[in-house]
Amino acid sequence: MFYGKVVWDPFLIVAQIVCLQCLYYLTLGVFLALLVGTRVSKMSLVYFFDYAIVTASTVTGWCVIASIFLSCVAGAVYLVYLIERAKKCLDFAATLYIIHLFICIIYGGWPSSITWWVVNITAFTVMAFLGYSLCMKREMREIPTSRSRSSKILFCFNWLLLEIINFLFYFVKTLSCFFKSCHFSSRTFSIFFLVCCLSILPCIPLLIM
Repeated sequence: MFYGKVVWDPFLIVAQIVCLQCLYYLTLGVFLALLVGTRVSKMSLVYFFDYAIVTASTVTGWCVIASIFLSCVAGAVYLVYLIERAKKCLDFAATLYIIHLFICIIYGGWPSSITWWVVNITAFTVMAFLGYSLCMKREMREIPTSRSRSSKILFCFNWLLLEIINFLFYFVKTLSCFFKSCHFSSRTFSIFFLVCCLSILPCIPLLIM
């Protein structure tokens, strides 16, 4: 994941796409649980993939829109740590939203809502350009050449990955308790979160190679 010779590695690319997609949905789910979960009696995948939910005519719709925009900002941060290269931010952001579009089409048909398109295109633009700006700032910093400094960075990064793994397990556990306390009758929402978390784990070795 650190700077080095650019090599075509399809397994790394797939791992980055999977991690970015899952982290985006995990973040979106957290914001939906916080903003929408307190307003509705049941959370489901409708709030992720149903274009009809993204509307400016209801308070719940505005909460969904706010969740999407907050998630795209978080997605820009993920680009910095997962992708690192500014020139790749547009490609990976576009891939994320294209995959999201396909899932939405499979789930509820072709999005016919203008609001859905405006919100998602805006979110994609924010994520791509904010990620590009953050990556450019990082690339402009002086890259340390000291071997000891590099080893320290690698050690810290490996420690961080272990902490992320622990966080994911505790996150799923806490989220499950949160759903029970809010009396969410649908388990689909929780299962989707669990799948996203577990999908990230096999990709971690590829990201640190």
